[in-house]
Amino acid sequence: MATHTLDITNEHCPMTFVKTKLKLAQIADGDILEVLLTEGEPLNNLPRSAKEQGYNVLEVKHLEGKIHKVVIQK
Repeated sequence: MATHTLDITNEHCPMTFVKTKLKLAQIADGDILEVLLTEGEPLNNLPRSAKEQGYNVLEVKHLEGKIHKVVIQK
């Protein structure tokens, strides 16, 4: 099992989830994707959208300032 990182802190909805889905498609089942994003729409929508798509959201963590990390298992 590998861990991958995706920084979408400069992206806005709906591109945040589009880029996350593209990255998830590239990694193996069971792998972990750590997504760095900003609060607001991305933080509100990404974990919910990932769950709706059948992914396992393991953690949502505040890092610093407006930056958060969402950990998703494929």
